[in-house]
Amino acid sequence: MDITLEQSAQARLITAEERELPVAATLRYASGDPLAVHIDFPAEVSLDGESCTWTFGRALLEEGLGGSAGTGDVRIWPCGPDRTVLELHSPHGLALVRFDTAALHRFLLRSYAVVAAGQEDVGADVDRGLTALFDGV
Repeated sequence: MDITLEQSAQARLITAEERELPVAATLRYASGDPLAVHIDFPAEVSLDGESCTWTFGRALLEEGLGGSAGTGDVRIWPCGPDRTVLELHSPHGLALVRFDTAALHRFLLRSYAVVAAGQEDVGADVDRGLTALFDGV
């Protein structure tokens, strides 16, 4: 049975002019994809007017709550004791989004209640997928 967890989170989009715009984001975690977390952003904050979702490792989120983490498209770091910044890189540009650290931490703890850390065994799913892919070959 796949369990999906969603949590609304208020964030602040930091613009190139160093203004901060409020953003209502949705944090999402699904037991069917236990290594990943998803952040859904509404259409009004995207360059193309479409809502968008960023997906990255749950371990990256955990690491970023305690210190600077990430080297690719997603980087996360604490910004003072109460805020965490996500730096998101895409072919269209860069976005800096600041979240309340307590909200991200609460979401992370709730995700561990769905699938505990270290229990994200995806081996059986990979085996089933490979069997289906190569069945009869």
